[in-house]
Amino acid sequence: MGGGGRGREGVNQTRRSRVVLTQPIGPVSDGAACVHATLLLPDPRPLSPNPPKGVTLIEMLVVVAIIGLMIAISFPSVAAGLDSVRLSSATGSVSAFLNAADNRAERRQQPVALVVSVKDNLLAMYGNEPGSERKLKLPDGISIQAVLPALEGEMPDQPRQLILMPGGTAPAIGIVLANEHGIRRLVRLDPMTGYPRVESMSSR
Repeated sequence: MGGGGRGREGVNQTRRSRVVLTQPIGPVSDGAACVHATLLLPDPRPLSPNPPKGVTLIEMLVVVAIIGLMIAISFPSVAAGLDSVRLSSATGSVSAFLNAADNRAERRQQPVALVVSVKDNLLAMYGNEPGSERKLKLPDGISIQAVLPALEGEMPDQPRQLILMPGGTAPAIGIVLANEHGIRRLVRLDPMTGYPRVESMSSR
């Protein structure tokens, strides 16, 4: 019993080669009978204890399905986060543009025309000097919804034109920006300080 167990353990650890030995019985002659013996000799090549295993097609499909499910669940929040970042960036750009228009009127002591177009989704400033025109086009996904305060008789798509005078009071206007998820921001030009302020508005 012990020898048999050791024999099985040895077979598991090493390969064995099958060798057939032929032993003639009696004098060697053409008609001599032969005895065949089979011996198992150890193979010097060791067996790998953990043979490599591949990935089955079913396992691969399961992994792909899990990844697709995770992407589908997280995509709405990721898209909303990107839109919020885009809205914040556009709000900062509009604030800087209004501040630059007011500063140009004060530093150069020249009137500056400010145009806000809801239809074209852009802001523009014009000065008396050649080449003083500046424009700000809002990125995709961000739109100018309105210019406050609303004027009686003004068409919704009609551009609002303002004049910034040096030494004068800044016009009290507000530009409403919105993204595709309905989140809105109001960029208001403070008439007392001339600096723009950003205010949150209720989402639609």
